Amino acid sequence: MSQTTRAGFVGLGAMGEHMAAHLASAGQLVSVYNRTLSRAQAFADRHGVAAADSVDTLGRNCDVVVLCVSADADVEAVCEHLANSMTAGGLVIDCSTVARETAVAVAQRLESAGIRFVDAPVSGGTEGARKGSLTIMVGGQAADFERATAVLDRLGERIHHMGPVGAGQATKAVNQVLCAGINRAVTEALAFGEALGLPMDSVVDVVGSGAGGNWFINHRGKTMLQSRYPLGFKVALHAKDLGICSAMAQAADAAIPLTEQTRADYDRLMADGFGDEDISALYRLVRPGAAPDSDV
Repeated sequence: MSQTTRAGFVGLGAMGEHMAAHLASAGQLVSVYNRTLSRAQAFADRHGVAAADSVDTLGRNCDVVVLCVSADADVEAVCEHLANSMTAGGLVIDCSTVARETAVAVAQRLESAGIRFVDAPVSGGTEGARKGSLTIMVGGQAADFERATAVLDRLGERIHHMGPVGAGQATKAVNQVLCAGINRAVTEALAFGEALGLPMDSVVDVVGSGAGGNWFINHRGKTMLQSRYPLGFKVALHAKDLGICSAMAQAADAAIPLTEQTRADYDRLMADGFGDEDISALYRLVRPGAAPDSDV
């Protein structure tokens, strides 16, 4: 990105706040917007940027805008405002997780206003956002991807061009299905180990270094055993993403039964008031002594 580029950021949630901070530290950020304006103002005061009072105000003052919002409807609404406020030739980088069809639709709307678009969903949770070590999956034209990397390089360590608009979101859907399966496998394995009476801290160390090792058991295994669920990715947000995966699988005539089981369990957790906990809270439902149909 050239020195004259003016970047804006929309969505200062658990992920977005850290991501925007990296852009501010790099001198690339000029303005932020958040639905709760006080949050945007507090961020602006800390980082020496402007807090926009609307998406339209931000769009008029930026030629690159990064989004990190929660739902398809939010992406659609923000992009409609940007289509009406950004100058032709601008670029929108959407780091939200939404349906592939949503990405394609907003790209077409923005293109009608002469604005470029890439879908760039991320993986790595709040820890990856804080460290600037996210994996980013990008869909869009090659030239737009090259332009976006000047921003995305500040946010992640692995930035991959997956194909045309929508390919980033499709890849993220694969990632979310994988995360659902890993979550279920790790929680089930730990419950099994506890039922066998094993020294579970040692079990986590041993299996985490073997063929079954993965990020989730190494970073969440011991906290699950302590009935602690430090937030990395909320149950409610993963449940939303798995709903997108379910619809995509149905349309593609693909079977994802393990994902559907995890999604149903997330529904139980949300019904019991645990939707804002980390997805490792799935252990609440499978740990020894957790009755299948009781409050946990």
